[in-house]
Amino acid sequence: MTDGRKLFIAIALGLTLATGIWQIAKLRCFQLVGDVTCRVETDQKIVALSFDDGPTPEGVAALLPVLEQYKVKATFFLIGKHMDRHPELAPMLVRAGHEIGNHSYSHVWMIGHRPSWYDKELSDTHKILAAAGAKPLLFRPPFGKKLIGLPLVVKRQGYRSVTWDVANGYPEMVDGPSYAKHILGEVRPGSIILMHPMYRHSQAARDALPLILDGLQRQGYRVVPVGELLALEPRS
Repeated sequence: MTDGRKLFIAIALGLTLATGIWQIAKLRCFQLVGDVTCRVETDQKIVALSFDDGPTPEGVAALLPVLEQYKVKATFFLIGKHMDRHPELAPMLVRAGHEIGNHSYSHVWMIGHRPSWYDKELSDTHKILAAAGAKPLLFRPPFGKKLIGLPLVVKRQGYRSVTWDVANGYPEMVDGPSYAKHILGEVRPGSIILMHPMYRHSQAARDALPLILDGLQRQGYRVVPVGELLALEPRS
């Protein structure tokens, strides 16, 4: 075998391995070590509602009145750097009775870093959440990306990894009604719904929230925070 052919095979194998690792990293319901939950197996018509990112003033101001109107409690996975920027917002969510989760400090892909880096990302955010009055037990990896190092740190810090099985279908979900139609068409008993309503460009998500809550209630679903849904899991 010529040197050129050996090099070609090595490059091809390297690309195949990298592609495989990338595909594993983004699987929502599987990770190489530890446990991750994307939904709960149940026959009950119950789903969990979760919001990622932020907190931002426009997001919190839009969501809290709607959730109060529908008497729904949800789970907010918050980013440390945003809480530092808006320190008044996380306590507002806690006082309103919502569940708060850890979504890292910097919100970057958490792949290929040292364990000490993951530790700091989670612990720095945990300190901010604790100061806001939250008792966070759940962690959601940014973009759903995780391999080996991050799950090990998540477990060591006493968190549980949670992803989702129903989410907004960007970029095609360009308005509230289409966004809500997509969510309502995908949901099933035990689903964990993910929405991104915090950013300035997320008006479709904010417009969709009352439509989604109305639709779920019409279908007979009870909407709860993620932690309450996880309590339905069968105990081994």
